[in-house]
Amino acid sequence: MLQNWLKIAFINYKKNWLSTIINLFGLTIGLTGFMLILMHWNDEESYERWNPKKDDIYYFQTHYKKDNSYGGAISIPLAENALKRISEVQDYALMSGTDISYKMITKNKTAYQEGGSAVSENFFNLFPFKLVAGSYKDVLKNDNNIAISNVVAKNLFGKTHVAGETIKINTTDYIVTAVYELPKGNSQIKPDFIFKPVEQMKNDKESWGNFNYGCFFLLKKGADPRSFEKKFLDIIMMRAKISKDAGMTPQQFIDTYGPTDSLLTPLERIKLHSEMTWFGKPDFKSLMILFTLSVLIVILSAINFINLKTAQASQRAKEIGVRKAIGSTKSNLVLQFLLETFLICFVSYLLSLALTELLLPSLNKFYDKEIVMNDWHVYFYSFAMVALVTVVSGLIPALYLSNFKAIETLKGNFARSKNGVWLRNGILTLQLIISSFFIIGGLIVNQQVKHMMNKDLGFNGNQVFQINFNEDNNGKPWLKYERLRTEMAKIPGVESISFAEAPPGTNNQSSSNMDYLNTSIQARHGSMDYNYPQFMGVKLLKGRWLNPKLSSDTINNALVNEAFLRKFGWTDEQAMKREIRPGFDNKAYHIIGITKDFNIRNLKSEVEPMIFFHYRETSWKRYNVGNIQLKLKADDIEGTVKRIKTYWQNSVEQGYPFNSYFIDKQFAKTFETYQKQQTLFTILNAMVLMVALLGLFALSSLMIEQKLKDVAIKKTLGASDGVLVVGLTKQFLWITLIAVLISIPISYYLMNEWLKDFAYRIDMPVFPFILSMILLLTLTFAVVSIKAYQATKVNLVKYLKYE
Repeated sequence: MLQNWLKIAFINYKKNWLSTIINLFGLTIGLTGFMLILMHWNDEESYERWNPKKDDIYYFQTHYKKDNSYGGAISIPLAENALKRISEVQDYALMSGTDISYKMITKNKTAYQEGGSAVSENFFNLFPFKLVAGSYKDVLKNDNNIAISNVVAKNLFGKTHVAGETIKINTTDYIVTAVYELPKGNSQIKPDFIFKPVEQMKNDKESWGNFNYGCFFLLKKGADPRSFEKKFLDIIMMRAKISKDAGMTPQQFIDTYGPTDSLLTPLERIKLHSEMTWFGKPDFKSLMILFTLSVLIVILSAINFINLKTAQASQRAKEIGVRKAIGSTKSNLVLQFLLETFLICFVSYLLSLALTELLLPSLNKFYDKEIVMNDWHVYFYSFAMVALVTVVSGLIPALYLSNFKAIETLKGNFARSKNGVWLRNGILTLQLIISSFFIIGGLIVNQQVKHMMNKDLGFNGNQVFQINFNEDNNGKPWLKYERLRTEMAKIPGVESISFAEAPPGTNNQSSSNMDYLNTSIQARHGSMDYNYPQFMGVKLLKGRWLNPKLSSDTINNALVNEAFLRKFGWTDEQAMKREIRPGFDNKAYHIIGITKDFNIRNLKSEVEPMIFFHYRETSWKRYNVGNIQLKLKADDIEGTVKRIKTYWQNSVEQGYPFNSYFIDKQFAKTFETYQKQQTLFTILNAMVLMVALLGLFALSSLMIEQKLKDVAIKKTLGASDGVLVVGLTKQFLWITLIAVLISIPISYYLMNEWLKDFAYRIDMPVFPFILSMILLLTLTFAVVSIKAYQATKVNLVKYLKYE
């Protein structure tokens, strides 16, 4: 029996070769998209699985009720008191810097090493990398201890067993206490060398408000993280009680400055499911959108399969009648048709595996990953999807075909049944609704990305060339900058020079509370040179710029932006009379100028309140001077860059890489995420339209074929080809129009939710909705009219011989 079913299946595949190819193509495309996105998702979920203590390690985040925002940092006193006072805590580790770079000197070699991390002493208690040499006991106990990876050890010493060896960094000799091997699996925590930020931690040890560290807590076995969060409220209250702010109760202090609560996220989930981490904010929402869209494509492919299989009903009706007449049961027929469906689905699955392997390098390049097809979850879930598609797309046509009555089909009356018309029309409507949504969504995404790229940023980064330098001048980097500013002004092609701690396209700027009387806001702050706003083309709205001739401009004068005023609710005139007390200093700052808002971070976020001041104004800020920016003359930019590079490598930092970039290109990188979303949406849009048009072709074939007898009668009575084509396409055009009208409110709601994530967004445009309607009506008419015109050439004798 099985052999007979297979023969019948292959005969029908060959007979209906076009629909077979359409089925294979649609399902292969759908399954390929599903597998690629699934592999991307699995890869994102696989971070930190290497850690044997992962089930008990949690990342700490703060919550601020006033702004309903989350922070990814902690202060040392908060972490230490959590260890002392919360019974669930076994240990913790702090991280104050990642991707740190130093020139390292050994007795054998000098090399510039990147990828370092500054951590607390007990880091390895939570992250037990495989030990190659040395010991983790007291590994960072002394101020000059350092641990390095086996790769760094080979690079510096030519071997891995180098515990006890000396590495000179700047003027300090560090002793290698341990050599470790980094995990092979995905991890956000893969430092090439590890040291303790001694001076920083000494300065922050008693500073409850210096949130300068990412924190991981190791809880005891079976401990409830929610219990930790409740008990941490007592430690927050401790901070409030020891505050020296007069006139505030502890609760008022917490409500004003925060944090008001805490959140622990399991180590394995921080890459995608945390609110905020030391490594940035996850974007799980975008991943879920992509996955949902890939599933929709598979669903559309399955719907096409249903339509095409049902469209073949008229060709197989007599076969079914004969099989029923000789004793075949309905269940046998259903199993036969399910087998035929499974064979197509299985071949599509094999083709999709090959296509996925072919497209995987492009996906890796697109996301900067190294995914390989070795995860059994991908095979399991994709095959489960194949099984589901087989059942869904095979069962409906199987039941439809097996319900044919033997007598009617043998008499040729099978086409008169109207069973399933509403279902098929509903399926077509669903396809067109999804297609309309993709067209509308794709156009809106495209307009939003263009809007961000064309928006006035409030600064001009053209021809501004930034060089990041390393600390020297006996640990006084601002003196190095001032020397370079004088010397590099002599290089031909350099127009002007400046510095900013927080240049556009970076996240270098810190935030702190800004207090005025009983009001406090959070604001970003960045030190700079006197001329930096003018250097970047920022506009002054009120007051004056910083002036190098006025000593007060290096003592307590500052500029603020419009957002700063909005947050306080001040007018320009009020702001110019105010003195504010920033949390980063112990003196009051006088506002002398107000700048127009300019965007430093990215265009998804609203411009935040910011305060700008000279780098000598705050004692510790001068230590953050780490770059020099040069505006180049337009006539010979390439030649000027070469001269700058030659000077730098010969006279400034020999043995260090030339770490430089143009500001406008650096800021353009903040658009990459949205440009990738635009590209993916365009690709998925094309796939959905292709699959939907195949579905439209399938259903039009079915319904027009069922009407061939009516066409033959009308043609016999004298109807013209044009009248017949209009009559056959009219129903599909009405279905398309209804589908678009249904999709409009759905698309409006979903795309408006997507746009809410952008501080600078377009108003909901009308054009995409109109274009979607015109485009789908045009495509529907084009696809259906072809089949309708073929129907006008029907053989009259064939369809009238039973009448």
